[in-house]
Amino acid sequence: MFHRPFAILGLLWLPVCSFGQMTATQTQETIRRSAQATHADWERASNFDFCERDQTKAGSRTYAVLMIEGSPYNRLVQVNDSDLSSEQEALEQQKLASTVQRRHQETPEQRSKRATQYQKERRRDQELLEQLTAAMDFTSMGTEWVDSRPVDVFEATPHRGYVPISRDTHVLTVMKGKLWIDPSSFRWIKVQAGVVKPVSIVGFMARVQPGTRFTLEESPIAADMWLPRHFAVQSRAKIAFFFEKYSEADETYFDYKPNGTLSADSCKSNNATTNH
Repeated sequence: MFHRPFAILGLLWLPVCSFGQMTATQTQETIRRSAQATHADWERASNFDFCERDQTKAGSRTYAVLMIEGSPYNRLVQVNDSDLSSEQEALEQQKLASTVQRRHQETPEQRSKRATQYQKERRRDQELLEQLTAAMDFTSMGTEWVDSRPVDVFEATPHRGYVPISRDTHVLTVMKGKLWIDPSSFRWIKVQAGVVKPVSIVGFMARVQPGTRFTLEESPIAADMWLPRHFAVQSRAKIAFFFEKYSEADETYFDYKPNGTLSADSCKSNNATTNH
């Protein structure tokens, strides 16, 4: 996730631009530095285990997400904010122990294949968010107060000359959004974006429709590192131009700990508010 190499210069900017709109040059530099900081933090994200609460229309499920031998494992902790029964808890402990044993017994080739697949998925997610800064033109919208502090706000519109680097990033050519940046650390406090025109993403058989949108919120987990605390997405797609498909996800992340030090009990609902 992110890093703060230019904090001193950022502090020098604050008296000039934190309560007004930035110039085009200041905006471009802020976006560049924020992208650099975001990338640095995300590169270190796999060094942490964390709690994840997934909310759907059917209810919620809370997990302890544990990095085991190069890829994560989701250990179920609660369902609908209620603790598991003793039988369910024993089953989850057995599944975790079995996974640990199996991964320890993998051949180097098997472990490499599994870890490579995880890194591939991770790079795809990072690519989409990181390309946001290349695919968009940003305009300073002044300052808003978030969590009792002023943050710089930018409006994002598609950059006319942007060339997508992959099939997934093609969707960025039809998105608009806003970006909230902490002026002292250049971290992304919040990103919102939505699709404004239909766009094909899988050959000619599927099109992402207007109404598709996502929100990403981040917060500091250490003095020099920020990681996601909330991600929500609503997607609309037309399959073969006839069938509408709608999906949504709402995920909350909390209690980041160095690998191997997270307690599953800290992921329970009575701890989520204080750890959020």
